[in-house]
Amino acid sequence: MPPPSVSVTRDGVCFPQGGDGLRSTGATGRAIFADSARGVDAALAERIEHTRDWRSGYLRPVRDIVAAATKSPDAALTISSDGLSSAHRRFRFARSGAEQSISEVMAQPGEALFDSVTIEGRVAADRDFSLPYEGKRLFGDDLRRQVDRWVLDGITEPSFAEAIHTLMDNPDWLDLRDVDIALLGAGAEMAPTRSLLRWGARVHAVDLPRPDAWRRLIEIARNTAGSLRVPVRRGDQGNAPIVTGGVVHPDDDTAIAEVAGADLLADTPHIRTWLDEIEGPLILGTYVYADGAGHVLLSMASDAIATDLIARRGNVMLAYLATPTDVFMVPMSAVEESRRRWETRGMSGILQSPLRLLNQFQPNNPETIFTSDGVEVGLNDSLVPQQGPNYALAKRLQRWRALNARAAGTTVSLNLAPPTRTQSVVKNRLLAAAYAGAGRFGIEVFEPATSTALMAALLVHDLRNPAAAANPATSLSNPMDLFVQGANHGGLWRAAYSPRSVLGIAAVLGMFESRA
Repeated sequence: MPPPSVSVTRDGVCFPQGGDGLRSTGATGRAIFADSARGVDAALAERIEHTRDWRSGYLRPVRDIVAAATKSPDAALTISSDGLSSAHRRFRFARSGAEQSISEVMAQPGEALFDSVTIEGRVAADRDFSLPYEGKRLFGDDLRRQVDRWVLDGITEPSFAEAIHTLMDNPDWLDLRDVDIALLGAGAEMAPTRSLLRWGARVHAVDLPRPDAWRRLIEIARNTAGSLRVPVRRGDQGNAPIVTGGVVHPDDDTAIAEVAGADLLADTPHIRTWLDEIEGPLILGTYVYADGAGHVLLSMASDAIATDLIARRGNVMLAYLATPTDVFMVPMSAVEESRRRWETRGMSGILQSPLRLLNQFQPNNPETIFTSDGVEVGLNDSLVPQQGPNYALAKRLQRWRALNARAAGTTVSLNLAPPTRTQSVVKNRLLAAAYAGAGRFGIEVFEPATSTALMAALLVHDLRNPAAAANPATSLSNPMDLFVQGANHGGLWRAAYSPRSVLGIAAVLGMFESRA
């Protein structure tokens, strides 16, 4: 089967053109993953290059790359650096029929194409952390008990509870009036925009020119304590300009929403220039999402901006969310708990035995790895084939940048977000049904409002706590411990069954429950 391809119909970040004239998403992804592995496992790189149907064959290679990275800190950093180098070497930037590498475009002096409008909040800041959960808002001791219950149920790692408790013990950390944070994908479901504004942050928002989305963001900002700085393209404001000469004219939120926004793919270097106008320390959060190949392009554009700002300023902190449906090095405590659950299945284990011949009801974390310093760790494979190789590459670019930047001295907050009922998930009927039935297998699926509030809290913890794993001065035995600390995997790491082996069963159960 030939790899999927895309064609360029617009300026901006794009996949490279092959010798056949096509821009193959599959061939590009396969080549980048192969390049990432070559420096630590040449045989693995060759096997990746010879994977004919990358769309169905990417699962094992992605798992094996993480296994190779787990062996030693040098291996983890080599894979990250080589993968990023390959991606930046391959992806292109098209403009007016000509193409350049992304690095060449970003190296050019950036023209200031965007003015700014700042929306000021009108209410007092929240000074205590609270959480919307199952139709209620949890505060204080109730919230602490729920956090501890998630640990007992195997939904989160203990370090997640430690981070939330530490944040609640230091409520002054939530005063974000001194914080500038740029959000790439500010309108995304998993973006922490609302929480950060509630705590008084200065949010610099980047999202597409979509008036409905900007009306929602502006309304959120008005009803919080923070401020929302939005980009407005110069010369594209109609007959009644919003900004002229740096002066904002109408205080009309609807009018502002009509002209706000920037295209991350087409305006990459200009968004960099707009963000570089911010004085003082800056947090750059990447929360972009799109279906298929678009997600990879957005991750590449975001990475180009992050790389350039770090080189220019030196006072940039990066923030990302990891997806739980991926491959992770996990602690032996998680492996041992999943094995305990496997061994205590009782009669159900006997009844499930025939189905294991069909790769159903397989044990979770079936193997362990010894690192170069003799530490035994697990390897949790929760990849979901329905999300596809483009999704895996988009998220891997973020993980590689996180490890690479932290090793170079940049503070990096990368927290594992739990399975969440976002629109991008529930519009896939199989995944939506599987999420509905996931509770039968010890997996908790969160509502978006709960997930975003929790992830915002972890971001603040990483910003304020000098001992956080995000701080490059904090020693980690393996760079990939960054993904373990504070992990809320929804139970995927500690469940008895390999997530992929019960996906279909969970979907069937979910469909029956939704009809009941």
